[in-house]
Amino acid sequence: MDKLFSTTEKYLRELQGTICNSLEEIDGKQFLTDNWKRKEGGGGVTKVIVNGNIFEKGGVNFSSVHGMMSEDVAKQLHTSPQNFAACGLSIILHPFSPRIPTIHMNLRCFSLEKGKIWFGGGIDLTPYYPLLEDFKHFHKILKDACNSVVENSYKTYKKNCDEYFYIKHRHEMRGIGGIFFDYLDGNEINLRLAKSVGDCFLNSYMPIVEKRKDEKYSPGDKKFQLVRRGRYVEFNLIYDRGTLFGLKTEGNIESILISLPTEVNYIYNYLPRPNSPHSVMMKYYQPANWI
Repeated sequence: MDKLFSTTEKYLRELQGTICNSLEEIDGKQFLTDNWKRKEGGGGVTKVIVNGNIFEKGGVNFSSVHGMMSEDVAKQLHTSPQNFAACGLSIILHPFSPRIPTIHMNLRCFSLEKGKIWFGGGIDLTPYYPLLEDFKHFHKILKDACNSVVENSYKTYKKNCDEYFYIKHRHEMRGIGGIFFDYLDGNEINLRLAKSVGDCFLNSYMPIVEKRKDEKYSPGDKKFQLVRRGRYVEFNLIYDRGTLFGLKTEGNIESILISLPTEVNYIYNYLPRPNSPHSVMMKYYQPANWI
């Protein structure tokens, strides 16, 4: 196994534990653990929290799989069918409160039989209430994490994120973006970048959770959150590369679809009330400069 790949795999395993410990401390409920094996090779550890005190549903999932890729997967990765190894950490947290945003992070490393290795990943925020100081905090942490490794890289990765997490059929983003990168050459600098992003997860999100967890919210706030969760579902099932890759490689179905929230509303031709915080929030589901 490539040393860079094995180093990344070890880092992601350890990061899973660090993040779960912090989330358990603030929520007060422990994650359930599901160790799973993939018959074609490899497996993973799925950590799930359901009906916690803060988080309605969440997953912090580590996987490391290997084997011969199918023609479908090879086409998706722009290569020829061959043996591969892939490890990753995927996080999704859906809070009860619409004052706390949904957050997603994914870090992954691919290694191909023919010698190519690359990194991908990112982190993005989906808020439901226009609390701009939280949005600015989130993006500032990400900017520092990227630029501390590769100068001015945040600008590029933010643009990638704005374009990737875009629901084309609705002409809007699913949230307020973050950063996104893919097919970065497998080298020490990009390993440092992936680690910097992983290490900033708690700093980017936990202060927001701490600040908002006891705030009151209205039934209208909850309704808006559930409608926007529907947009989250649409993106993940139609466009998300990670979901498609997991399904095509016959990964653990429950782990792959853990990103889907427990409760969702689909209301025909829904429009938020004019001049409400929710109508204001709709304006922010478009690319913006937060710093």
